[in-house]
Amino acid sequence: MSFGIPRKIEQLIKMTLEGAQATVIVDGKISNPFIIGRGVRQGDGLSATLFNLVLHKALKNLEQSNMILNRLTQICGYADDILVTARGLPAPEAPCVEMNREAGRVGLIIKPKKTKYTYTRFSASPSRRSMKGATINGVTYEGVAEFIYLGMVISNGNSVEKEIQRHILAGNRTYFATVSLFRN
Repeated sequence: MSFGIPRKIEQLIKMTLEGAQATVIVDGKISNPFIIGRGVRQGDGLSATLFNLVLHKALKNLEQSNMILNRLTQICGYADDILVTARGLPAPEAPCVEMNREAGRVGLIIKPKKTKYTYTRFSASPSRRSMKGATINGVTYEGVAEFIYLGMVISNGNSVEKEIQRHILAGNRTYFATVSLFRN
């Protein structure tokens, strides 16, 4: 993948992943071991690093093809969360098609059921347009009024009120969960 990783480390990683087995606990019962033939182990510290390297490769390829940033679109990525922003519906189509192609080249799959679309306006009034969803390259993505990106609520009304309320509620939950400690 040309990241400059020494061959010895590549071989150690390969040895760690080959023949890996897992079990699942269902209703308190442990399943028989099964071999993980594809991908990486869920929750393994190495899994996150490997995923980030592969995702970085896909996004880097987009950057080299001048698709990652221009005046109409931007792609923001952190871990496995990617946000495509654009000034209108036709604008994100090309970067989304390119991103899907580059992800496929490195073995990643963009799942339409986990991908959301919203139309945000500059005014504080919510838009009904976002609820229609969007069809890009023959795939229809669910339209939502709001979603959470990197722990922040992004709403189609371009308002921060819900995010402020969410932080106040989180603070209250934390306070009341620990109030007995404060009294001691």
